[in-house]
Amino acid sequence: MDLTLIAIMGVASIVSVAAFSKRLGLAAPLMLVVFGTILSFVPGVPDVDIEPELILAGILPPLLYSAAVTMPAQDFRRNFKAISGLAVLLVIVTTAGAGVLFHLLIPDLGWAACFALGAIVSPPDAVAATAVGRRLGLPSRLLTVLEGEGLVNDASALVLLRSAIAAMAGAVSLWHVAGDFLSSVVVATVIGIVVGIVNVRVRAWFKDSVLNTAVSFVIPFVAFVPTEHFDASGVLAVVVAGVVTGHLGPRYLGAEDRITEETNWHTVAFLLESAIFLITGLSLKHLLDEVQHAGLPTGQGLLIGLIATVFVIAVRMLFVVPLVALLKRDERKAAETRPILERRRERLAQHHEDSGLHPRRRAMVKRRFDRASADMDFLVTETLGWRSGVVLAWSGMRGAITLAAAQSLPSDTPYRAELILIAFVVAVTTLLLQGLTLPMVIRWVKIPGDDSERLRTEYGDLLSELADAGEEALVAGADGAEPDVVEQVRSDSLIGKREARGTTPDPEHDTRREEYVRLRLLTIAAERAALLDARSRGTYSSKTLNAAQHRLDIEETRLQALGEHL
Repeated sequence: MDLTLIAIMGVASIVSVAAFSKRLGLAAPLMLVVFGTILSFVPGVPDVDIEPELILAGILPPLLYSAAVTMPAQDFRRNFKAISGLAVLLVIVTTAGAGVLFHLLIPDLGWAACFALGAIVSPPDAVAATAVGRRLGLPSRLLTVLEGEGLVNDASALVLLRSAIAAMAGAVSLWHVAGDFLSSVVVATVIGIVVGIVNVRVRAWFKDSVLNTAVSFVIPFVAFVPTEHFDASGVLAVVVAGVVTGHLGPRYLGAEDRITEETNWHTVAFLLESAIFLITGLSLKHLLDEVQHAGLPTGQGLLIGLIATVFVIAVRMLFVVPLVALLKRDERKAAETRPILERRRERLAQHHEDSGLHPRRRAMVKRRFDRASADMDFLVTETLGWRSGVVLAWSGMRGAITLAAAQSLPSDTPYRAELILIAFVVAVTTLLLQGLTLPMVIRWVKIPGDDSERLRTEYGDLLSELADAGEEALVAGADGAEPDVVEQVRSDSLIGKREARGTTPDPEHDTRREEYVRLRLLTIAAERAALLDARSRGTYSSKTLNAAQHRLDIEETRLQALGEHL
């Protein structure tokens, strides 16, 4: 079949299934898997045999980058214990446990191959879980943990898989695996940070949003390729580069650049995510044919896959219990520490003039106290209780990455076709079983969403802080401007404490319009600086900061377009 026709049919199928899924209230990834599975048995539909390198090195990097760019660094830092526990420790435990299980079920399979298969089925895919969670109003912190786990766990599993494959060819000690894992993380983190910083610095030179977005499309591969060359985790480097870019973007990139990039990346991510779930379903018929051609028992592969599914679900449930208990302990500790921290901060404020510290040093100390206090407030107000634990435990759906990793097994691996079938069964069964029942679980535990009243109050406080900064900049920069223009700027900006309605002075008077645009952009620049300062203090939630950031970006883009037509 012609590739152009396949692409057209693929995009049409993805869009149609996604639209149909919304009407049914189901997650599109689940429907795409079902649709692909049914389609794979339709006569005339060609077998799907996608090279694993295409998914692992071609689709996975941009997909993870698009998600990492929108992950607030503040939220990632605050939830690092939960994310690292699920994305690293749980992956290691699942790999080890599943390796032992597979050795018991397939005694003729070597230990290295067993652990390789264990690494393949260990990382969950958070796409389906977060899609359901957002629709049903899960709290922001729980969604952050799920998204963070989905960003990092692929890197952990692929590093373990690489070590296991290396062990198939020769003896590899446990210390070698641990050292390889540590060095892979360090190298990937360093390269990711460098690529992220260079990315925003270079793109800040461009004054064209199309060129800016075009450059952003190659950044995932700029991070991935050299990291893989040094035998480190290219996937982790991509995630780090994305988080760094998202954190530094508001400081260096223009509002129009970020809005254009966000829209384009959202479209790319939608197509890539949908494609890999559709491919997962389409590959079933080809897998069954491959197992039969190899003369292996299909029923045995299906049965072992179901047993492995039960095992990985049970391991995740058991792991989440002590993890949630540990997080609850941190919350209690934060509640006890917060009053002590507040008293210390008050003493610092009272005696800062007599402390003998340099003003810059005093400001740095104060900022650290503000951030530590904000972290304590976060742990106390945005708790993860047993309800969140139930949702976390039931959100371990595997995805297309599991199947792609299985396809990367060496061609001479014993029982290779059956191992791929086992991985497929684990991926599809967890997707459909947990994905379709997750909405019922969320409704059953009655997990509360974000406190809307607190968010409204917080948003109002942040806008007031930004408006104060804008007023100060307006007063300083309004020398020589006509008073009515200044008042119009004050009324239309955050200083006026109301939504901007796009009103401007008389369009026939270009001089007045130029002055209006100049002063409005001046106030927005001051408000943006105040927003970045508030973000560095950690005083407000990421949801509030993002809402204010989006508001400023939209207004700045409108004013820049207005200025270009003067």
